Amino acid sequence: MQTHAITADLIYEFAADVRAGLTQPKQKELPSKYLYDDVGSGLFEVISLLPEYGLTRADERLLRRHARDIVERLPIPVIVAELGSGSGKKTRWILEALCRRQQTYYCPIEISPAALAMVHRELSDLDSISIVGFEREYLDGLLEVAARRDDHEHLFVLFLGSTIGNFDRPAGTKFLREVRRILQPGDALLLGTDLEKPIPQLIGAYNDPLGITAAFNLNLLSRINRELQGEFDLRQFEHEARFNGEARSVEMHIRSKRKQRVAIPAADLSVEFQEGETIWTESSHKYSRHDVLRMAMMTGFHCEAQWIDDQWPFAENLFIAK
Repeated sequence: MQTHAITADLIYEFAADVRAGLTQPKQKELPSKYLYDDVGSGLFEVISLLPEYGLTRADERLLRRHARDIVERLPIPVIVAELGSGSGKKTRWILEALCRRQQTYYCPIEISPAALAMVHRELSDLDSISIVGFEREYLDGLLEVAARRDDHEHLFVLFLGSTIGNFDRPAGTKFLREVRRILQPGDALLLGTDLEKPIPQLIGAYNDPLGITAAFNLNLLSRINRELQGEFDLRQFEHEARFNGEARSVEMHIRSKRKQRVAIPAADLSVEFQEGETIWTESSHKYSRHDVLRMAMMTGFHCEAQWIDDQWPFAENLFIAK
């Protein structure tokens, strides 16, 4: 596995976020973006192959079946910017369809350098494509891509998987409004949304029997140990997935098995855990198809088309900026 140098600025930001999150008075929490270091990104690629986690396969089925239809609805020429590309594997279907119509510029935006390296390996065989990766936060990267386009070019933004579900609903709406502010009228956004389904099916997707999701979640503590000299004993913590009915979301937590105190020297922090106390690390909100249409209207888009998988309730939604 490739490893990458971590800058002092990133370490400082990570330490500040850890200190702020673990000193919350009621519920300790950590930003979900920190799950995706090189190790976490690799583990998530494995999760996407698990039989219990049907979301990624549904995403890929829809892209494979409908890529041509999606692309034919776009103004040409477009620059493709993907927020959180991962390996770029599932994006291939869109890019192949688009490359049949134009020379394509593809700009994956990722905080994981390992993921950007995988994109180049995965997609470098495509004809008529130029790949320029941006190791940035979503909006910072999108601003850079937008600044580079010519007057005659449109932006086509991909936000696939269920990443929008990692935001709570008000924050997700705010984020899409910020994306819309960067875009021009006629630009497009392809948004993936995981749809509502039975609770046991949801819990199984986030707590697989092989323990891969548990390893993915607990790797966040390992990352704190590696990068911030943390003293977490992973044997004293466990993964937990729970359904929040009010929010209509699956939450991932890390639960302390006993009362304990953990030092994190690089964050200038010593934090106490009670037995059973948790760190909230990620939420995945689920939607109805009508929720998605309302979300488009509230954020300055109209929903041009919606494709829904028939095996795992999941939707690809093509938004056009008004």
